[in-house]
Amino acid sequence: MAPDRGLASARQRTRQEPGTRTQVGAPGHGPVRARRFLLCLYLVGFLDLFGVSMVVPLLSLHVKSLGASPMVAGVVGSSYGILQLFSSTLVGCWSDVVGRRSSLLVCLLCSALGYLILGASTNVFLFALARVPVGIFKHTLSISRALLSDVVTEKERPLVLGYFNTASSVGFILGPMVGGYLTELDGGFYLTAFICSSVFVLNAGLVWLFPWTEAQLSGLNDGLGREKHRALWGKSDSGVPAAAGSPGTRAGGRTAGPRWGEVLATLRGLKSLARSGLWDVYLVRLLMAVAVMLYHSNFVLALEERFGVRPRTAGHLIGCSSALGALSGCALGPLLRLYGHRPQQLLLHSSALTSAALLLFSTARSVGPAVACSLLLAFSTSVGRTCITDLQLTVGGAQASGTLLGVGQSVTAVGRIVAPLLSGAAQEVSPCGPPGLGAALALVAIVTMSLRRPASGGDREHDELKRE
Repeated sequence: MAPDRGLASARQRTRQEPGTRTQVGAPGHGPVRARRFLLCLYLVGFLDLFGVSMVVPLLSLHVKSLGASPMVAGVVGSSYGILQLFSSTLVGCWSDVVGRRSSLLVCLLCSALGYLILGASTNVFLFALARVPVGIFKHTLSISRALLSDVVTEKERPLVLGYFNTASSVGFILGPMVGGYLTELDGGFYLTAFICSSVFVLNAGLVWLFPWTEAQLSGLNDGLGREKHRALWGKSDSGVPAAAGSPGTRAGGRTAGPRWGEVLATLRGLKSLARSGLWDVYLVRLLMAVAVMLYHSNFVLALEERFGVRPRTAGHLIGCSSALGALSGCALGPLLRLYGHRPQQLLLHSSALTSAALLLFSTARSVGPAVACSLLLAFSTSVGRTCITDLQLTVGGAQASGTLLGVGQSVTAVGRIVAPLLSGAAQEVSPCGPPGLGAALALVAIVTMSLRRPASGGDREHDELKRE
């Protein structure tokens, strides 16, 4: 498989770089270990969204059963997005500094604690308290994607990320089915929340038992990787920790200084994003995220008001669209070969397809074209989501993948806050308003990508870091 060769070649390159302490296993074992490691990561992604999707559709019903008013329920519901907004970048940067394994374990266990408290929530206070650890530490998918970017080549990264998104999407399809069945039992919500917590504990056990091998999968765990990370964010050489094996470092290349000081120093360097080629990448991500959220915000209501489609039928359509979105990850390989492994160009075209499908959905006069547009959107948004993630890492440099993906999650959190407000205003005009506005925002994203191609500058900077 291509991802296996990518992992093996990535380790080979790491072994050849001077100043590192990384070792590679015996010849012949690399592809087997690579396949096993990638399959474990795919399983983690599947279980993550499987557990979450069992509980999330039931949250509004449960908080209402606890006697919360609609206003209180709205405030508690929005607290998750607010916490994600501020914690995504911090946790992503923290994973760059302390390593993927430690940060992934902490996030999984803290998320398990949050869902355990949720399973014991018999009042609104406990319900709100349960959302705090989940809102702060539920960044397991971002850290997993950063880990994938650490261990595969840049050319194969979109394909591996596509497989990971497919595995996660399958979990998101199956989770609500299991959660809906369990809810019908006595104390069903509490049982579902406890099972979700157990799934996260199981995931932590899988990460603990991962075939990490002797190789340090993330170059940031050694001195050389940390130097690249500092250089990426414009830090001076005086602030770079000593390389592995030099005085002042612990065994394994870890510095003896406080980790949080390093995290905060890196966060202060985020202002360099405004001077780099990344600002427009995140602008495109925000615009496309809001566009898709506007479409989903009133999908069931729009089908009912415009075409008389029953919610049950709309639910089946959502399930079919989700399945198509999951399968589209497997189509990334042929698509990338068709585009000559240029994910930027694929992102531009998938965004154009998204904008066109949103526009057609908003102007459809019958249910047939609306269904066709929904299926096209499931495909284009899945492909675009993988390509925009790869573009962030290409422009910013994979050495800071945790920080870059964390900032991306914060941008998406902004979209979650903005989209409901825009959707409400657009629905005042027409049921077709939200998808029509989404098509306009997607068009702005397309124009932004067409006017400026940031990847070239980021690649040059990335190559300079490699030569240092």
